[in-house]
Amino acid sequence: MTRAAVLGAGSWGTAFAKVLADAGTEVTIWARRAEVAEALATEHRNPFYLPDVQLPAVAATNDPERALEGAELVVLAVPSQSLRANLETWKPALHTAITEHDATLLSLAKGIETGTLLRMSQVIAEVTGTEPSRIAVLSGPNLAKEIAAGQPAATVIACSDAARAEAVQQASYTGYFRPYTNTDVIGCEIGGACKNVIALACGIASGMGLGDNSIASLITRGLAEIIRLGVALGAEPVTLAGLAGVGDLVATCTSPLSRNRSFGHVLGAGGSMEAAQEATQGQVAEGVKSCTSVRALAAAHNVEMPLTNAVHQVCHEGLSVREAVGNLLGRRVKPE
Repeated sequence: MTRAAVLGAGSWGTAFAKVLADAGTEVTIWARRAEVAEALATEHRNPFYLPDVQLPAVAATNDPERALEGAELVVLAVPSQSLRANLETWKPALHTAITEHDATLLSLAKGIETGTLLRMSQVIAEVTGTEPSRIAVLSGPNLAKEIAAGQPAATVIACSDAARAEAVQQASYTGYFRPYTNTDVIGCEIGGACKNVIALACGIASGMGLGDNSIASLITRGLAEIIRLGVALGAEPVTLAGLAGVGDLVATCTSPLSRNRSFGHVLGAGGSMEAAQEATQGQVAEGVKSCTSVRALAAAHNVEMPLTNAVHQVCHEGLSVREAVGNLLGRRVKPE
């Protein structure tokens, strides 16, 4: 793969575009706002999301058709709940990229779609009509600011077509970014979606002043929930014990750079949902919406996810954080 289109110029889309460019891939970034595209193209930086990061030479545009011209790799870097609407807009140009350039579609979005309860790869296949074997997903401990700064990190690229996963791996491998391949798309997507919800719980605990024992307990029991749901959907448990599961979970639950943890911290400290949104500077904390769809998906498969349920109740049903903790501690004791 020599040419990539990155559709989405948020923090992670911008950081991953840098990774691709540093790996020697020709990159064009699509930004929804013309002023973002102009700054990327002329100043080689994103003043709205990663203002201190100097980017290598990348092209940028707010015209999706232009961004997709000649693309062999299409990186979908928009929030999970807006992915469907964007795909509908991009569909004609995507069809050209797929039919004329055998393009691989790579999803960076982490979430479960509200209403349909579909994973992101399923949304992509449904809207575009693309064969699932052309769709890859990326998941791992990938905090955008650290990667944009060139700090070492690893990730997982999953695709049912191992050769496509390897091609994306080669297009994004740098001295600081190490991608591994996998064919377990379900495991990677469930790990990526659910860790945001558990990170909200850890942020709430932190905001309440709870310590490391509490956070470690939440991460561990959160992982148990994620594995239960993943296995029920057909994921491999070993995937969730790796970078796309434990790795992503630990980074998102413990780092102050994590939007989901930061959002939860404000709630735990007594702040409102509005205050938490302000604290994350208007950027999307995916777990706020995903907690509802993950809970519904778990219920549809008779999977018990008490932490996810508690986060949903705090975010959407008005349950206080102290009541949520009390409910969790009041659950019956049982074997691990």
